[in-house]
Amino acid sequence: MTYYKTRDEIEIMRESVLIVSKTLGLMAQEIKPGISTLELDKIAEEFIRDHGGEPGFKGYGGFPNTLCTSVNEQVVHGIPNDIPLKDGDIVSIDCGVKKNDFYGDHAYTFMIGEVDPETQRLVEVTKQCLDLGIEQVKLGNHIGDISYAVQQHAQKHGFSVVRELVGHGVGRNLHEKPDVPNFGRRGNGPKIQNGLVLAIEPMINLGKRKVLQLRDGWTIVTVDKKPSAHFEHNVAIIDGKTEVLSTFEFVEEALAQKV
Repeated sequence: MTYYKTRDEIEIMRESVLIVSKTLGLMAQEIKPGISTLELDKIAEEFIRDHGGEPGFKGYGGFPNTLCTSVNEQVVHGIPNDIPLKDGDIVSIDCGVKKNDFYGDHAYTFMIGEVDPETQRLVEVTKQCLDLGIEQVKLGNHIGDISYAVQQHAQKHGFSVVRELVGHGVGRNLHEKPDVPNFGRRGNGPKIQNGLVLAIEPMINLGKRKVLQLRDGWTIVTVDKKPSAHFEHNVAIIDGKTEVLSTFEFVEEALAQKV
């Protein structure tokens, strides 16, 4: 069942989403060669709780941590560990926060130090896929319009689209209907209506699209061990207009200060 939100409910959601955006901004400040994803996880959990939220992922389906940290060939759902990040790595940091019974959930792929040009292009194109998908979130459009935009842009640049995992609705539940695949045909799927809030999240591979789950029961990796990138925003239709609830401005400000 798809849950359509009232304007007041979406305003409540903004608080959760903003904490996620600020947490990702903090990660941008802290991330560097030598730091471990487990260290980042602890920093994130403390920040979220200090701001009145609860880590939305911790305990969800048994997931053990606050962040999903997916390094290089890991696509999504990577479990934080004590292995130091190194120059040339990329890492998707996916964060969820629950506050006032509503969730926020979005992600950013960080490049650590000097990343090879091909992987850098993957990251850039995946972020573009997210922007193009969001452009299709219009009253009267269909979910398939989002899917088509993401798939076409990724494949135009020679990359492949993960099919086993999809975006989703978000609200009182972390995952709600409708599913938002990153592949599909224009005009297909549910119609986009007022009050819909989506988590749009392209997951794009440098190599082939096939993935598998590791024995930890969570981490999804590319079968060919080539890198994968992942970005995610929360997008709402409010009074017939599209609004991106999440923001990367805190990430971008922090990264700009590092240059």
